[in-house]
Amino acid sequence: MSDAGLKPLNIGPLHVGFPVVQAALSGYSDWPMRVIARRLGASYVLCEVMLDQFLVQVKRYRERTRHFLHNSPEERPVAGQLMGAESEQFAAGALRLVEAGFDVVDINFGCPVKKVLGRCRGGFHLGQPDVALEIIGRTREAVPERIPVTVKMRRGIDDSAESRDNFFRILDGAFQRGVAAVTVHGRTVRQRYLGPSSWDFLREVKRHVGQRTVLGSGDLFSARDCLEMLRRTGVDGVTVARGAIGNPWIFQQARALAAGQPLPPPPGLHEQAAVLEEHYRLAEQLYGPARCPLHMRKFGIKYAALHPSYEQVRAELTRIRDRGQWQSVLARWYAEDLPGRYPPREIHDGQSEEDCSAA
Repeated sequence: MSDAGLKPLNIGPLHVGFPVVQAALSGYSDWPMRVIARRLGASYVLCEVMLDQFLVQVKRYRERTRHFLHNSPEERPVAGQLMGAESEQFAAGALRLVEAGFDVVDINFGCPVKKVLGRCRGGFHLGQPDVALEIIGRTREAVPERIPVTVKMRRGIDDSAESRDNFFRILDGAFQRGVAAVTVHGRTVRQRYLGPSSWDFLREVKRHVGQRTVLGSGDLFSARDCLEMLRRTGVDGVTVARGAIGNPWIFQQARALAAGQPLPPPPGLHEQAAVLEEHYRLAEQLYGPARCPLHMRKFGIKYAALHPSYEQVRAELTRIRDRGQWQSVLARWYAEDLPGRYPPREIHDGQSEEDCSAA
């Protein structure tokens, strides 16, 4: 597929451009990860999901929570993703995202985590269309018209006829209420992260909505996956979730393939080390020296998958306690500029792409 064959992505009045973007990833897609992704080719990024109740009360919080709303001009356009249970508080939370400087408000109706469903949030709303559409309507009314509102959905609670009917009722109602785009994950809520994502369903959804904007999600672990989803389903864009954690080069690689170039080789160890060092620097700037090391361990696990000595590097990065130890690992394992490797698909097995654990 050549670059000329890819239609630029627009979300309402917002021009995004290249239609491969970074998804919202709870616990991961904070400001440092988003900045790195933008520098390496992501055209648009979404922050980790935030709870409406937290946003309404956010003025009461100090140092330990300020990172949730942090964004910067370099990463724009950037979306704030919101999750909650009832429409009035949802709308108030959406306004907080706008006040914080996010360019888009994204409504999460996709999280399948058990405790989230038990609190009537996330994917729970796919089983109650009236409440879902009230949330969408109230949010759209509350947010300034210049700010696009989007929705993230799964293909339903399960594969029953009732669930399918509910999905399409919410989908159609969302666009009728002024939503600029809908992202559809090809698994059901009940599936969580098991089994394949149905790209056939994504194709059906795109045919159903016509010219309206739909993004696809699910099973995007390589640059080829991204372009293949665009080709097979006809969706207007794709959102890379688990496949982007520790591998921000996926966006750069997708751009090369779309331009008709050969797939770039995986980054060598010196290039990897430079990105790991910069990611740590940005995280330390946001979280401070004391909190940064623990936060960066989970990223280290994923970055290590690109190293030819994955197991040893992973083990050392998960034990770091300060900046000095992080740099010592880089000095030991990344000193020689050996070829890297594409991360094996199996490292994503059982990993939630939007854990929603903080919600």
